[in-house]
Amino acid sequence: MSFLRDLRIAFHSLMRTQGLAVTVILTLALGIGANAAIFTLVRGVLLKPLVNRDEDRLIYIRQSAPATGDDNAAFSVPEIQDLRASVKTLSALGEFSTLEFTMIGLGEPRVVQSGVVSGNYFEVMGLHPVLGRLIGPQDDGPKAVGVAVLTYRFWATSLGKDPSVIGRTLRLGWGPMGDRSATIIGVLEPSVPYPQDTEIMANIVTSPHHLSATMVTSRLHRMTELFGRLAPGATLDQARAELRSVYGSITNAHPEAYPAKGNYQISAKLLRDQITSGARTVLLVLLAASALVFIIACSNVANLILTRTVRRERELATRAALGASTGALRRMLLAEGLLLCGAGAAVGVLSGQPLVAILARYASRFSVRALDLTVDSSLLWVGAALAVVAAVILAFVPRLPSADTSNGHSVSSGSARITGSTSRRQRIFAVTQIAASFVLLAGASTVITTLIALQMAQTGLDMRHVLTINVPAMSYGRTPQQVVDFYRESIRRIDALPGVNKTAFGMVVPWRDTGFGLQFSADGHVHTPGEDPRAQLRVISPGFFASLGVPIISGRDFNGFDGQKGKEPVVIVSETLARRMFPNQDAVDRHVYWTDPVLQFASGISPAPHRIIGVTADIDDQHIVPEPVLTVYNPFQEGPLFGGHLFIHTSADPYSLVTPVTRLIRGMSVDQPIEHAATLEDVRAEVLAPDRLNSLVFGVFAAVALAIALVGVAGVLAFSVSARTREFGIRLALGSQPRHLLKGVIAEGAVMAGAGVLAGAAFGFVVARFARSYFVEVKMPGVLPVVLSAFVLLAAAVVASWLPAARAARIDVMQALRAE
Repeated sequence: MSFLRDLRIAFHSLMRTQGLAVTVILTLALGIGANAAIFTLVRGVLLKPLVNRDEDRLIYIRQSAPATGDDNAAFSVPEIQDLRASVKTLSALGEFSTLEFTMIGLGEPRVVQSGVVSGNYFEVMGLHPVLGRLIGPQDDGPKAVGVAVLTYRFWATSLGKDPSVIGRTLRLGWGPMGDRSATIIGVLEPSVPYPQDTEIMANIVTSPHHLSATMVTSRLHRMTELFGRLAPGATLDQARAELRSVYGSITNAHPEAYPAKGNYQISAKLLRDQITSGARTVLLVLLAASALVFIIACSNVANLILTRTVRRERELATRAALGASTGALRRMLLAEGLLLCGAGAAVGVLSGQPLVAILARYASRFSVRALDLTVDSSLLWVGAALAVVAAVILAFVPRLPSADTSNGHSVSSGSARITGSTSRRQRIFAVTQIAASFVLLAGASTVITTLIALQMAQTGLDMRHVLTINVPAMSYGRTPQQVVDFYRESIRRIDALPGVNKTAFGMVVPWRDTGFGLQFSADGHVHTPGEDPRAQLRVISPGFFASLGVPIISGRDFNGFDGQKGKEPVVIVSETLARRMFPNQDAVDRHVYWTDPVLQFASGISPAPHRIIGVTADIDDQHIVPEPVLTVYNPFQEGPLFGGHLFIHTSADPYSLVTPVTRLIRGMSVDQPIEHAATLEDVRAEVLAPDRLNSLVFGVFAAVALAIALVGVAGVLAFSVSARTREFGIRLALGSQPRHLLKGVIAEGAVMAGAGVLAGAAFGFVVARFARSYFVEVKMPGVLPVVLSAFVLLAAAVVASWLPAARAARIDVMQALRAE
């Protein structure tokens, strides 16, 4: 009951200083709301269990060749068969191959992100249907009927949870590999899609390529992801050890499939850890940033409470003189702190709910788990816990009087005096705010300078005037020549539209699509030991380089006859390839040829020597910052026609062409998917979106922290000037110039800022070094971001010091001398 009385007294006391109370509540709301929202995000993405049955026994197995830069080489069918036969610590293995199917039969024709799975995949993953059934062992094998399962998100967002989709027949195609029909048999429960945000999953028979002899027998044909379930009693460490042992035997038995220069390895980790690995670093950094904001907010509020306590010296001294113990005074301050921090937490939690939604969209760039994030009770109890922590800090910050000693507090004194102890505490809190702000500002500056460098990089492409449209190759009911003729006629008709300068076919949209590279050689080229030249293969139509605004340096472009059967095979190569393979020579009329072992199952790619007819400037379509690239361009008459994109160079508004081009192509083929129309400029901006979001999020954190810290510095100096009014008046009466007082107060602010920058730099260096031992992605900021951050903080501190300094310089001498 006594504490409830303290709360009532604290409420009435705070109502007399409403301005201070509102400032404290809003400041704490920033710190508590940000932390509660980000912890909710971290819990939902990193800590929350998966819906999969016994998810702590579900593992992801990866094969890699790090020496060649292949972090995920996937597995071939023979490799999976060997592992299944020999590994006993795993009770089952499930297979998943990522494909992009063209889908007809559910609304508009479209491309869907798909997975081709083994019959036991869903059993291994421990998942259940919400409608119908899932793919099972009876759906395995080449004689099975094609079936498909929809993911819950696709069913809910694209089909409105329509239960009548069960039993409907789809036509699924994968470029030149052929088409198959599949019947929808079920909808998967809400779960985390991995290795990608899949929309449908189908059995193996829906992909003719998976049934081909090369896919089934070739150890080099790796395109399957592998998941396993630990056997009863087996641990992850035991499974890892056995996998490494069995894998060693496999590589020894088939050395031709595992060249030593690739340094092939096998690894395994819990599926949950694998799913969250892409988001772990960025979320923990975000959590650390929010913790710094909380520290800054608490330091700022502590300074405000210190200031209020000094102004309440007479009240506190009177209470102590009347018999109030130190504990009673602390309890009173704790009651005030709980009211302030509780109100701040309430405002923070309310603002945290929409913040969680915003941060979830941000985090979905790094982990698909964030897409299904919902606000739960964790937001509330984290906010409450932080409020209690802040209240305890605020209750024990001030120094209290006792009944037997004034300690600088006088019952008879009519003015506030600041003690040395209080002054030191205020400056310590101000320096703490500056230090934390410096760490945030340096981190944000690093992210922003990286983004600026990416945006300023020159691509060599005319990005603003080139519209790209996804028009995937459809082989259903068409011969390869008819597919080529379809694109050729589409290009002819689009070129006739007003405002179109040039249209061309390309296999890959720069930066958005992933191409593939193959081992190759050239006539007269002598390979050095350990050399493994690989070139990117791109299939294009005549006019491709003109449509992108890329010059042909020597030779000529393709024409309508290049690539036809019976004609000499020809290619165009990139400038870097020409220089590397034919140094100090003219590459035109020389020959290149593919030597990669995967050609045995890559239909349509000829290993025969191809004559070089042209050399073009490099087009690095994989990296935002262009790098030298080895590229070989095939005429689309020769193929193979994987993917399928039209590039339209126009002098008009590119997006004004979307409707007429769509109408034109649909008039030629009603089942042709036409999607993802965007200028190359917007494609690049979309790829840079995660970097831009990083800059925005950390920039906002740094700006909020800087604003709070500067208010803290200004507040400390303002209170210092107020408490030293008599001192300043005496100095002015003795002949001191106002400008000297001005400089002195500004210097105080600069010294606090300098101390904060040094403390922040030391703290940030130690934390970064510690973080790098756990997260290899963490990098030390460069010199420019550090210097820029220090300059901004020092300059801002000087500006923040100006108002209290100007006030000190304008003190009236007579009023100051009468201040006591």
